[in-house]
Amino acid sequence: MWRFAVMLGVVMALSGCQTTHEELLARGYPPAFADGFEDGCGSGRQAAGVITGVFRKDVPRYVKDRTYAEGWEDGFRQCKAMRESEDQQDYRERHWDERERAWQQEKDRDAARAYRSQ
Repeated sequence: MWRFAVMLGVVMALSGCQTTHEELLARGYPPAFADGFEDGCGSGRQAAGVITGVFRKDVPRYVKDRTYAEGWEDGFRQCKAMRESEDQQDYRERHWDERERAWQQEKDRDAARAYRSQ
């Protein structure tokens, strides 16, 4: 779980000046892990429905190199979860705005009816 939190923080902290791969290397992760994370992240984004996400997995390396495999699994899981979370948040905000608007309109109608009946 702690690894998830660390990696999520790494991904979220990235700015436009450094790639995820470079950021992971700068933080001391092995190159194989960074390679796997980058491939898994793109794959996770694609699995979550992002048009620009591309499924990538170096299967022979995944099978033979446990560090690459761990990076791939972490990247896939985290990037997929982040994208799904963003989609859910967007939906909630949009849905809540619609409900809020409908409630406000109903409240205004009730106030107008009460005013007219006075």
